[in-house]
Amino acid sequence: MILLSSIIQAFETEFLERYQNSLLPSQRQALAAMKHCRTSQSPLMLAQCDDCDSQRFVPHSCGHRNCPHCQQHESQQWLERQLQRQVPAEYFLVTFTLPNELRALAWQQQRTLYDLLIRCSWETVKAFTQNDPQLQGNAGAITVLHTHSRRLDYHPHVHLVMPAAAIDPNKRLWRTKKGQDRHRTGYLFNHKALAIVFRGKLLEAIAQAGLALPDRYPKKWVVDVKPVGRGDQALVYLGRYLYKGVIQEKDIIACRDGQVTFRYRDSKTQQMRTRILPGVQFLWLILRHVLPKGFRRARNFGFLHPNSKRLIRLLQVLLGVNPNQALAWLRKRPSLKCRCCGGDMSIVKTQMPPSSIRLAVPTG
Repeated sequence: MILLSSIIQAFETEFLERYQNSLLPSQRQALAAMKHCRTSQSPLMLAQCDDCDSQRFVPHSCGHRNCPHCQQHESQQWLERQLQRQVPAEYFLVTFTLPNELRALAWQQQRTLYDLLIRCSWETVKAFTQNDPQLQGNAGAITVLHTHSRRLDYHPHVHLVMPAAAIDPNKRLWRTKKGQDRHRTGYLFNHKALAIVFRGKLLEAIAQAGLALPDRYPKKWVVDVKPVGRGDQALVYLGRYLYKGVIQEKDIIACRDGQVTFRYRDSKTQQMRTRILPGVQFLWLILRHVLPKGFRRARNFGFLHPNSKRLIRLLQVLLGVNPNQALAWLRKRPSLKCRCCGGDMSIVKTQMPPSSIRLAVPTG
């Protein structure tokens, strides 16, 4: 496995010479953090075995949300929070894609356009839920912004995971959408109609923000809607890129002669493919997906908002839903194991400077 930190160390100087005027402060911070993540230059933790008292030093992770090493625990916590809000309904994954003609504007105005993209996506499904004959109520959705394709190209789009259900606050009714099969609807909303409404909302929002639209942009936009059962796997997919960056280090398969090779799964054929890029360009592909500082990539809306915890718990009680069942299949965070006896180790001291330790990874 090739570490991202080693690629950064190899190409950082040339990369900064070429892209220093294009980088956001958040992207510079990400580059600096990932460069030293779990290397001999990072701070150390002292771990001690609970059984045999053996000790060893472990390099700190950088903790950056775009680092492929880090944030596994935070990703797990996010997923657990979403699964605890599950309701008895069929879930759908709705994807709103920004047309290619608007991507240059999105790159220039990232904070504004990303926020509008998320909000207009939600406002679209919210309106459809209120007007749907079977639902006629308030919707709930989990939204996650992605800026990359599987090839790591710039491709801003928003995923919404939402149940085919609604709450009528006036009549205090819980409604779910029913199809020919009473257990599965298989249908939420017409994707072409969603695309038309989304297009109108986003173009209007861009104009109200005082931004100039390009001279040409398509009349037909793309929105995809597909059923995802209880939503578990869709949430796992979204959580995978919410933290830990846009690529796993196991997918970086070569770095030689100034070129980096990585693999990805083709979205159409589902076959694994490879892409070879100069090292500097590869780093640019990684860092351009680091969002502006403080921007929230994931948001919950409607009755799935954190402020609706009591409402969700009441629904789960009334409808006989046990949220703990949804968490049963999650893997627990692996513990640090002792090299002597195989027992669990506990962290007893953190943030130890590497200069004070002769060996970065001593005995144990």
